[in-house]
Amino acid sequence: MHDAKSTKNKHLTSDDRLEIQLCLDRGMTFKAIAKRVGKDPTTISKEVKNHISVQATNIKKSKIDGTPIDDRPCPELLKAPFVCNPCEKRRYKCPYQKQFYLAKTAQEEYKSLLTEAREGIPLNKEKFYETDAIITSGIKKGQHLYHIMKANDLGVSKSTVYRHLHRGYLTVSKVDFPRVVKFKVRRVRQEDYIPKAAKLGRTYDDFLLYKDEHGITSWVEMDTVIGRVGGKVIMTFDFTFCNFMFGLLMDDKSAAEATLKIRALKARLRSSDIRFGDVFPLILTDNGGEFANVAAFTSDDEGEIETELFFCDPYRSSQKPKVEKTHTLFRDIVPKGEPFDHFDQENVDLIFSHVNSVKKKSLNGKTAYEMFTFTFGDGVARQLGIVPIPSNDVVQSPKLLKTVVAKKWLT
Repeated sequence: MHDAKSTKNKHLTSDDRLEIQLCLDRGMTFKAIAKRVGKDPTTISKEVKNHISVQATNIKKSKIDGTPIDDRPCPELLKAPFVCNPCEKRRYKCPYQKQFYLAKTAQEEYKSLLTEAREGIPLNKEKFYETDAIITSGIKKGQHLYHIMKANDLGVSKSTVYRHLHRGYLTVSKVDFPRVVKFKVRRVRQEDYIPKAAKLGRTYDDFLLYKDEHGITSWVEMDTVIGRVGGKVIMTFDFTFCNFMFGLLMDDKSAAEATLKIRALKARLRSSDIRFGDVFPLILTDNGGEFANVAAFTSDDEGEIETELFFCDPYRSSQKPKVEKTHTLFRDIVPKGEPFDHFDQENVDLIFSHVNSVKKKSLNGKTAYEMFTFTFGDGVARQLGIVPIPSNDVVQSPKLLKTVVAKKWLT
């Protein structure tokens, strides 16, 4: 049986068609067949109707006086499944014309139709010059391309015309098309990613299994906040039990930079006799390429595993909702699109100190800083760059950025 999700919006294969034929032979309904091949019942119905193979009967029918009787359809074929596949009389002499669904024939018809659909309408030399003249005349009158095509029934697609235009085949040029000169070539950026080998045993399903087996109820969600594309970024860490967050400023969004920053953090904690794995025993993050060096996060200097790292499913930010939610507090101060290039680590620490000093209803009026330090102590928070901000001094708006800029100019 097929997985319905994996076959949705996909064409039927030869194996699917063979399965349909076998199911029809057994007398199964369209609904039951659809469940087996992972399709909608209407898809199965259309498939059968569109690929009926007709076989004339060899039985001659005539009236008493010998006058031939015209072939009439079998009453059973007027209702689903519309074919003789499940009929018990199909192997015996039947006075009616037979209809079958044959997988091999259906597949050949499908392939033939697909080939014809992809061939399009060929243009010979005369037709091309005729089309070029019509398009040139219309463009010089200020007409839009769609109008020209429909008014003259050119029989070519819009993309074909643009392709010929870009290759210089037409009499008119790009300058003659008012909108074409405004089009910009889409920038294709190679997305960073986590190699498959690095994710073995570290998928989101593995994460769920691990925390259930070990009875873990809180962990650290890790992400990266981007300012200006190509500029500085901030690697963020959110402790889910209280939404305490801190960030590490990085010069770029690369695995090398992330490795450098995480090793520096581990060294800073060690200098205060704090083991990284005791504070970060379990980390969940996304598939950003900056996290590709798994060992930098999971192992200590001697290569011993001290932290477990798992990755969310691709494009499923909802699987780490805590860090995404706390980012909104960061964005209250640093709006989206604001570059981080003028920041230094001290500025980032100041921003997150204000974020962690906001009293929250979810924490019964406590702050994330208070909840975190109750568990780990002030020393750990300070090593992460976070200090408490008096309640009346908390700034939760872009006004705090003016303080950041002012301090930079003063120094």
